[in-house]
Amino acid sequence: MIEDHTVRYSQVARWLHWTIAVLVIFNIIGGIFHDALGKAFPVMPLHKAAGITILFLTLARIVWRLSHPAPPLPSAMPAWEKLAANATHFAFYALLLIVPLTGWVMTSAGDRPLTWFWLFDIPKFGVTKGEAIVDISRGGHGVLGLLFGLLALLHIGAALRHHFVLKDGVLRRMTG
Repeated sequence: MIEDHTVRYSQVARWLHWTIAVLVIFNIIGGIFHDALGKAFPVMPLHKAAGITILFLTLARIVWRLSHPAPPLPSAMPAWEKLAANATHFAFYALLLIVPLTGWVMTSAGDRPLTWFWLFDIPKFGVTKGEAIVDISRGGHGVLGLLFGLLALLHIGAALRHHFVLKDGVLRRMTG
């Protein structure tokens, strides 16, 4: 069993992790079901504001992580599993940056305002519909969003496996 007091992520890292996780789950669900919700619930302004929030919280998380390294994985963990965990985390960081940026580019080409929860305007990139970067962003945003959802399910499943099957304390590193 792992000594909790020596291997937990810092309180800031845990707060960033769980805040970003909730926003990502909201955005994946909102992105998939926004058409079905239609005008009954205006999910897209919330989706866009949450995406911008995810982007900036991720930048803060990267800065924090560079100055506060992650606690080590259990020494008994197989090398392949450590490699998979590191690759998954790298993919998460890449998606946490790329998915919101593609959404921001896409939104910038549209005529609707981009606001942060209706509190203030967010500047748009100087792009227009039909530009290659906008088309690439539009195609990539949806595909990468679905990939993000699948990766999140894998991550949750691995965390639950560590907690309930292996009972190695890995999940407790990220809980308060």
